[in-house]
Amino acid sequence: MVLPIYLLGTDELRVETSDVKEDSAELQKLIDDMIETMHAAKGIGLAAPQVGRLERLFVVDVSPMEEDFEESGVPMPDQPMVFINADIVAESEEDSEFEEGCLSIPDVHEVVERPEALRIRYLDREFNQREEEYDGILARVIQHEYDHVDGVLFIDHLTAFKRRLLKRRLQDIREGRADASYPVLAKDLGVIEPEE
Repeated sequence: MVLPIYLLGTDELRVETSDVKEDSAELQKLIDDMIETMHAAKGIGLAAPQVGRLERLFVVDVSPMEEDFEESGVPMPDQPMVFINADIVAESEEDSEFEEGCLSIPDVHEVVERPEALRIRYLDREFNQREEEYDGILARVIQHEYDHVDGVLFIDHLTAFKRRLLKRRLQDIREGRADASYPVLAKDLGVIEPEE
């Protein structure tokens, strides 16, 4: 089921999430719904707070960037990926810049500097403990979604000057004036369906 994606300004996006305690049919349904929602919105990552849930959970699917992986010679892990109770245990000293966007902040794209590589410990969808190293675009997407489960948004990484330049656009989104091709939920307005 496609879920509405919570927009900037909703309280859920600013809450640090709680660990998932156990596997359940409800959790597996949430994972399925999040993957379906991410695909319907043409996103490459989605965190539980973006659909109003406060579990430490996010999903990633970078398969639309398969060509980039082929060019780099790095094999792409099976997609989509599920990260439960993730903990970044190490990050590279080398940083890189890349333009990011967010399904909760439609039509806003800005360059963000992040560590180029990371090591992350997490539970996969089957609740197997994993510890993996990722770099490049996959590391960036993971860091972006990991921020969400800590109540952090990519715009928080921008300079105060950049945020001031975006102030009016961000205020429009907070007030539900967002040009999204997927259902969104705005604070005090409820669900807003995309215009046909």
